[in-house]
Amino acid sequence: MTDPVIDLNADLGEGFGRWSLTDDDSLLSVVTSANVACGFHAGDPSTMRRVCDLAAERGVAVGAQVSYRDLAGFGRRSMDVPPDELAAEIAYQIGALEVFARAAGARVTYVKPHGALYN
Repeated sequence: MTDPVIDLNADLGEGFGRWSLTDDDSLLSVVTSANVACGFHAGDPSTMRRVCDLAAERGVAVGAQVSYRDLAGFGRRSMDVPPDELAAEIAYQIGALEVFARAAGARVTYVKPHGALYN
């Protein structure tokens, strides 16, 4: 019998520019996986890179938190997007995060939809 394993995760990198929603540094000290915002509802390249760097340093799994292209509504508004366009936008978000994860010595290991895309 093996010991049970619990994955504690949190949504991180949900800010952009000078604005920050979460205390990513503190959360990365306690979580085992990080759902990193990929720029369509929150997040920007600098934030994504910083969170990936810290996650890799601390052995935290990196996941792509993808959403509809909805910064103004924080990804929480339902949108009528053609399936092929939505698939391309999701691939774009995952690819952007994968670049930063690889640069930090990590990989994107899962995808977590956000907001209206999750519902």
